[in-house]
Amino acid sequence: MPFSSLGLSPSLLKAITAQEYTKPFPIQETAIPAILEGKDILGIAKTGSGKTASFVLPILEQFMRRQLPKNDEVKVLVLVPTRELAVQVAEVFQTFSAKLPRPVKTLAVYGGVSINPQMIAVRDAEIVVATPGRLLELISTNAVRLSAVRILVLDEADKMLELGFADEVNQLIDQVPTRRQTILFSATLGDAIDTIQKNLLRNPTKIEAVDEEQNLDLIKQIAYRVDPERKGPLVRYLIKTGAMKQVLIFVSSTRTADNLVVKLNKNGIRAAAIHSGKSQGARTEALTTFKAGRLTVLVATDLISRGIDIQLLPHVINFELPRSPKDYIHRIGRTGRAEAEGEAISLITPDDEHHFKIIQKKMGKRVELVDTAEWNVAVY
Repeated sequence: MPFSSLGLSPSLLKAITAQEYTKPFPIQETAIPAILEGKDILGIAKTGSGKTASFVLPILEQFMRRQLPKNDEVKVLVLVPTRELAVQVAEVFQTFSAKLPRPVKTLAVYGGVSINPQMIAVRDAEIVVATPGRLLELISTNAVRLSAVRILVLDEADKMLELGFADEVNQLIDQVPTRRQTILFSATLGDAIDTIQKNLLRNPTKIEAVDEEQNLDLIKQIAYRVDPERKGPLVRYLIKTGAMKQVLIFVSSTRTADNLVVKLNKNGIRAAAIHSGKSQGARTEALTTFKAGRLTVLVATDLISRGIDIQLLPHVINFELPRSPKDYIHRIGRTGRAEAEGEAISLITPDDEHHFKIIQKKMGKRVELVDTAEWNVAVY
């Protein structure tokens, strides 16, 4: 099914072609027509399933059709759990709307930076992509009102609830008109999400994207047995001998991230860390540089990783295993996207082996475990 059959205008189709989108993802085939019909949506979809474009494109189409009036009030509100995701979603709106006949102003608002520029910029924004806390701050200063919102999107709702944003999200929902279209996306459908969707959605169209587990065949997985003190040299060995140009490394703590970056840079591998301890400016710069290919390694914690979306990322390394099998799948799912192959590497210490067996069982795949005890990695 081509994009041209989904009810999008010629201007949007040109924008889609310019971004080299060849065909819609399954979630887009269902979501785009349903959103254009004004239906509420309950989408069960992980990052990498094409969900962002599945709501961005039909929302922009509604502006093109003048179904959303042109004035200086916010008509579309997208709530997200992290600053990085706010920037990423806003960029998708801006990319597809850049050459449309009818300009649509999109603004990302989030904490960690000065509120004053956002207070000014939000005054004439029609689409606001926001983290809950900063948006409530802007409302408290009378910089923005939500009384004209026609479309409400909750993206990665499960993560917002996990991070303790439930009260803030409810405060914001109370300020949005009850007569609206609501679009909710979540990676999982647990009790909390089930409750919130029953309260928010009216006869929703339910869409379930293909789970990342079903796409794991595109990802070459391999694990290396290594003593803890040899992890750093082994990572440098793998990057250098494998001539890796773009590597996302996952760690479990900000301290480990910073220490690893120091060692990588000291040994000639350009690296930066992205985690909650970094300023927003530093995080944005690191992610931008990495996406542009000017940085070999980006070291990230799981919390921040929700905002990292790179279509053709070739390598992911688990420097430390995550606590849950779901997080493992989420991590390695950063590669092997857009029908391109990727490689996921895990470093397994003796203490990790039992946990890694559980991950493999839950994943339904066996991963080769290679012993590196005899490898000479000391020089790296």
